[in-house]
Amino acid sequence: MAKRSLVDRLPVIHQLRQSVGLQRGMLVAGLTLTGLFIVVAILAPWLAPYSYNQLRGPDGLFGAQQPPSAQHWLGTTVGGYDVLSRTIWGAQTALFVIVVAIILSVFAGILLGLVSGYLGGWLDRVLVVIADAIYSFPSLLLAIVAAIAISGGQSGLVPGVMAAAIAITVVFIPQYFRVVRAEVVRVKAEAFVESAKVIGASTWRIMFRHVLRNSTRSLPLIVTLNASEAIATLAALGFLGFGIEPTAAAEWGYDLKESIGDVSAGIWWTAIPPGVAIVVAILGVTLIGESLNDLADPRLRARRRAVKPTPADAVAATQPVSREFMGEVE
Repeated sequence: MAKRSLVDRLPVIHQLRQSVGLQRGMLVAGLTLTGLFIVVAILAPWLAPYSYNQLRGPDGLFGAQQPPSAQHWLGTTVGGYDVLSRTIWGAQTALFVIVVAIILSVFAGILLGLVSGYLGGWLDRVLVVIADAIYSFPSLLLAIVAAIAISGGQSGLVPGVMAAAIAITVVFIPQYFRVVRAEVVRVKAEAFVESAKVIGASTWRIMFRHVLRNSTRSLPLIVTLNASEAIATLAALGFLGFGIEPTAAAEWGYDLKESIGDVSAGIWWTAIPPGVAIVVAILGVTLIGESLNDLADPRLRARRRAVKPTPADAVAATQPVSREFMGEVE
C-alpha cells in the first residue's frame, strides 16, 4: 500500500478526497463559505470602507438610517455607522472569539478528559459529576451568567472578546471532556498500553505519548460543530445586550438588536446584512461539520465502497457480449 503524502493526511483534504456526490457538494460549499468568512475577517481593515466606529467622513456626519447610496452601499445604522463596514468588521470579531474559545475549550477539555479517563477513581467521578452538571444547564443561560460574572455584561475589545470566549468555553469544555474521556477509557485497555507499562514507561508518558494521540480522532468534527455554535452564542449575547460595546468592536448580534425598530418602519438595510452574515457563517461551518460526520460513519463508508465501481467493472461494461454467451442464455 502506497504511503499517503502529508497533504493527504490533513483532516479536511483527506475527507474531501473520500467524499462523493452530495457529501462532496456539501463539503465544498461549506469550505467555500467558511473560507470567505475567514478571508473577510482577516482583510477587514482593507475591505471595509470605514472603521467600525466611524461616524464622520470628509463631508461631515454620515447621518442615521441613511438609505443605500454611492457613499454607503448598504446605508447607515440608527447610530450613524456604515452598515457595510460594521458587517465586515463583525466577521473579524466573530473569528477572534471563535479561535480563542475553541483553543481554550479544546486544551481544557482534552486535559481534563485525559486525566479523568486514564487515572479513574474518585477524581474521575468528581469530574464526571461536574461536567454533567454544567452540561445540563442551557448553554445560552450559562454563557450569559459567565459573561456577566467576567465583564459585568459589556466591555472593550480585548476584555469583551476574552469574556465572550471564556463564556463560550465554559459551555464547550464538558463536550470535549466527555468525548475524550470515553476514548481514553477505551484506548487504555489496548495491548500497546499494557506493553508500555511492562517496559517501564511512566504514567505521564503513556498518557500523552500513547493514549492521547489515539483518543482525539473525532475532535475535528466536534470543533467544526462547536465553531458554528460559538457564532450563534456570540450573536445571542450581543443581541441580549451582554456583548461588546459598539465603540470597541463591531458585533453582528448587537447590530441586529439595534435594527429591530427599523424593520417596522420599513428600513430594511440595517437588519438584513448582519442577519445574512450570521446565517452564512453558521451555514458554512455547519456544512463542514455535517459532511465530516457523514464521512466518519463506517456504514456510509462501506456503502460508498459497495456502490463505487472498480476499474475491472468499468472495463467489463464496455466490452461487447459474446455470441456464445448469448446462445447459452437462450
